[in-house]
Amino acid sequence: MRDHRKLRAFELADEVTVLVYRITRKFPKEEMFGLTSQIRRAAVSVPSNIVEGCARDSQTEYVRFLNIAFGSLRELSYQLNLSNRLGYLSSKDYAILEPIVVETEKVLNGLIRAFRKTGNKAG
Repeated sequence: MRDHRKLRAFELADEVTVLVYRITRKFPKEEMFGLTSQIRRAAVSVPSNIVEGCARDSQTEYVRFLNIAFGSLRELSYQLNLSNRLGYLSSKDYAILEPIVVETEKVLNGLIRAFRKTGNKAG
């Protein structure tokens, strides 16, 4: 079993999730069960899937959960962009979140690629 707390990808994903929850408090109330809920679910999915992957014994399963986390992160990226264009997410808040999301994508993608390339227990 791997320790997810030692992964930079997890640290970044956790930071994004906390920021998403804080920032989406400002979203319109009518979006609580719409975009707000979808954004929060996508955000929580990223670190949650990293944690679940780390708990798996199989390397294949580990990478599978990292890929699910990456997909959720891309989904979140789109939803944040959409929220910004709809005026729900201020340009200031988007400028805070977007670089952290991009950095998380880079780190997580690097972890996935390193694992696939070497076939060893990366991360």
